[in-house]
Amino acid sequence: MIIDDVEKILEKPSFSKKDLLYLLNTSEKERTSLFRKAKETKGKYVGNKVYFRGLIEYSNYCKKNCFYCGIRAGNSRYARYRMTDSEVMEAVNFAYVNNYASIVIQSGEQTNKTFVSKVESTLKRISQQTEGKIHVTLSLGEQSEETYRRWFESGAHRYLLRIEVSNPKLYKKLHPNNYTHDFQRRLDALKTLRNVGYQVGTGVMIGLPFQTLSDLADDLLFFREFDIDMAGMGPYIEHVDTPLYQFRDELLPIKDRFDLSLKMVAILRIMMKNINIAATTAMQTIDPQGREKALMVGANVIMPNLTPAKYRHDYLLYENKPCLDEEAEECKSCLEARIHMAGDSIGYGEWGDSRHFHERSASQ
Repeated sequence: MIIDDVEKILEKPSFSKKDLLYLLNTSEKERTSLFRKAKETKGKYVGNKVYFRGLIEYSNYCKKNCFYCGIRAGNSRYARYRMTDSEVMEAVNFAYVNNYASIVIQSGEQTNKTFVSKVESTLKRISQQTEGKIHVTLSLGEQSEETYRRWFESGAHRYLLRIEVSNPKLYKKLHPNNYTHDFQRRLDALKTLRNVGYQVGTGVMIGLPFQTLSDLADDLLFFREFDIDMAGMGPYIEHVDTPLYQFRDELLPIKDRFDLSLKMVAILRIMMKNINIAATTAMQTIDPQGREKALMVGANVIMPNLTPAKYRHDYLLYENKPCLDEEAEECKSCLEARIHMAGDSIGYGEWGDSRHFHERSASQ
């Protein structure tokens, strides 16, 4: 491949799978054109503002046993926790006082009545105490349509449900083969979220065992076909207490996983010009400037961690997660500096909703 070939692909109004494979295969020299195009696209369609989503890791209880995840139900190494109401509201208040305008509540997957009701009451309290000025994204796994509606009506506006892979055969290699881990159930949940009215996000891991570039190209095509509003993607990082750890010697080198993740962010920005794309924490795990680099190739969302430091060591989805001992104020100051280094500004006081969502809604 030569640089002219990349330029010709980037001029196309739509990418085929063959085009995507070309772009994913670009050398370090050739990818310069890709990254430049992604940066230009970001500036033109979503601007150079970065939106904060204050992250609250509400609980590490999980009923699932995904083979890649550190907080899987079968891992007895971690102390299980659930944040108290006062701890949640203290984190929300930090976001409110510091003008974040948006938070993410994330948790291991639970579907029991107590959990569903607790989330519902928490959402109502957040809306009441912040006068509706804090927008809430949920990332709480697969739930029933009734539950999704209850949470939506209580104040949640966005929902992130990562598929991790769009290839059903690969999905089966990464999960137990049972109803709780069924690929079609996950797709159905995404469709239900869209029907309820959420801004819907999903995402994948990059550099998984058994994964090919063809799989990643199909992931990008899946995002386009499903017409997602936001994406969270990052490199796969192994965890010693998971079944997939046995394949660690077969993985791409960690730097290659990072570089491939940057390409995925850049290509997706060009493909889906006005969606929200997160610069994920996993990027920084590999490269100290990982999140800044993701911002420079198309990402426009960052999630400062508001979880109390005492819980963070027990919410390790993967190893070597950064910023475990930083309090919320330290995390905020660090990210402010990183964003300015990337040449962006922070959209304080702005919800930073998906422009894609609103434009699609307006056309219906």
